[in-house]
Amino acid sequence: MTRRAAEPRTTPPPPAPAPGRAAVYLDRISRHYGHVPGISDITLSVERGEALLVRGPNGSGKSTLLRVIATALTPTSGGGWILGHDLGTPEGRAAIRLDTELIGDTTRCYLDLTAAENLRFWCRMNGVPRAGVAAALDRVGLLCLHSDPVRGFSPGMRQRLALARCYLRRPELLLLDEPCAGLDPDAAAIVESLVTEVAAHGGAVLATTGFRPPTFRTTRVLTLFNGELTADRRQPLYGTGRP
Repeated sequence: MTRRAAEPRTTPPPPAPAPGRAAVYLDRISRHYGHVPGISDITLSVERGEALLVRGPNGSGKSTLLRVIATALTPTSGGGWILGHDLGTPEGRAAIRLDTELIGDTTRCYLDLTAAENLRFWCRMNGVPRAGVAAALDRVGLLCLHSDPVRGFSPGMRQRLALARCYLRRPELLLLDEPCAGLDPDAAAIVESLVTEVAAHGGAVLATTGFRPPTFRTTRVLTLFNGELTADRRQPLYGTGRP
C-alpha cells in the first residue's frame, strides 16, 4: 500500500507559548462547515492549573471549539499549540491525543461490554495499567455494577463510566462539554472532584456550558456567541466549590 504524503499546512505555525505554562494556545483558529462558520478567529490561552469555563447558547460553537482542541476536527485556518505540541502537524496531533480527554454527549462506551470490560479494553488500547480499574469504578459509584453490560445503563451512568476513564488516565488536558447536564448531584460532585484534581496536579481544564452554572469553581469565564469570543470575565463567576 502506498502511503499518502502528508498534506502541506495552509498557514505557518503560530509562535510557541512560553515553555511549561500554556496548556492551550490558539492563534486565530477558525473552523467552517462548508460556508457556515462554526468558530471564527479564536485566539485563546489556557494555562496549566487553570479551570476555564466557556459559556454560550446552543449553536454558539462551544462543541466545535472543544473538538478542534481535541483534534477531532481540523481547523479551517489558524494554528495553535496544545500541551506543547503543534496542532497543525500529524505528529503534533497524535501527541495531543495521548494526554487529552474529551467528555461530551458521546461517551464512547461499548454497549455490549460490561463496565469493567470497557475500562480494561480502554486501558489496553492506551497503554494504561489495568490494576486501577476497580478503584476507578469505585470513584464514580459503579463498582457494584462492574459486571453489568453498559447497554442497560442510563445516560448518567454511562457518563460516570466515561469519567472513570479520566481517573485511570489522569489527562494533562481535560475537555468537558456540558459536563453537568443530566447528572444528579452525586455525579456532579464527581465532575467537581475530577476538575479539582486535574488542575491541582498541573493540568488544565476547559469546560463549556449553556447559561446554567456548573457546580465546580472556575478560574476564568469566557462567552462564546456566534462562533466568536465576546467577553472575558476574570473571576470565578460560577460555582463556589464544596466546603
